[in-house]
Amino acid sequence: MVLVVAVALVDADGRVLLARRPEGKPMAGLWEFPGGKVRAGERPEAALVRELKEELAIDTTESCLAPFTFASHAYEDFHLVMPLFLCRVWKGAVTATEGQELKWVRPNRMANLPMPPADRPLVAMLRDLL
Repeated sequence: MVLVVAVALVDADGRVLLARRPEGKPMAGLWEFPGGKVRAGERPEAALVRELKEELAIDTTESCLAPFTFASHAYEDFHLVMPLFLCRVWKGAVTATEGQELKWVRPNRMANLPMPPADRPLVAMLRDLL
């Protein structure tokens, strides 16, 4: 089982940030919620704060992360469990630091984008919320 944490960063216009997986990575070209693996002994919220700094060059605090839902998906090689948090408050300009393409998307348009199977069920829940 692999524990990955993800975030729906929501801007003032109700759009959510998606990142496109770069070439050379598994599932390259698919759009996903930013985040990453939780290290051994690390709490999911702390992992997400760290990942947002590393991947997007933004700062947030654990108190700005609201637990929203989670995904549980059996891939061919592993089973993924992915808590999804909502975040509306951060400092800094969102910047792609790992070669990924970034896009702000309205939740009702996410269904048109190719996404990993674990992310896809989360789209309808975000659409209903936002």
